[in-house]
Amino acid sequence: MADRSTDKLERLAQEIRSSGAQATSVTTDVSRREQVEALVSAAVKEHGRIDVLINNAGIMPLAPLEKLMVEEWERMIDVNIKGVLYGIAAALPHMRKQKSGHIINIASVAAHKVFVPIGTVYSATKFAVLALSEGLRAEAPEGVRTTVISPGAVDTGLKAGTSDKETAAALSAFYEANQIPPEAVAHAIAYAIAQPAEVDVNEIVLRSTVQEF
Repeated sequence: MADRSTDKLERLAQEIRSSGAQATSVTTDVSRREQVEALVSAAVKEHGRIDVLINNAGIMPLAPLEKLMVEEWERMIDVNIKGVLYGIAAALPHMRKQKSGHIINIASVAAHKVFVPIGTVYSATKFAVLALSEGLRAEAPEGVRTTVISPGAVDTGLKAGTSDKETAAALSAFYEANQIPPEAVAHAIAYAIAQPAEVDVNEIVLRSTVQEF
């Protein structure tokens, strides 16, 4: 497991271990390539291989373009695009060597429709994830599967990343009306992984039944 917060990781690892399962946590900022490589190396060192990589890290600081939140744009590019690329770069050589593996990228419904007027840059990063996932599918080595999952509003900390107060208020109301539990995304991931080795579930879009966007 990877996260920027060491404390959060260790609490989750302890919870998993208390249920009788195994868990290893590696503090990771996905915008730092060397840290992503260290994460994958730790998994391979402990288990001898890497079966699945889930590129789930993302941030969503929303605001209209005219507010020129350029530093937030750059951070989204670093995490939402470069973070995915760093994960692919770290895992793909191992998967090529073992002739098996599964890379799962988390995009968004905002990868299919531009989230205007507050999420143009966020959508751009998620459109990129969609394009990278399709390109990876076409180029993937023998035995390597790829899946991109595009959730709608999900009840996670992602919704709390907006510094623009006006946008944050509107976003909070949107999530209260539309969000689904994070377990729904976990079930979609598990479904894709559980298919036979020769079956590749390339894309899943899921959202609340009441979410229009």
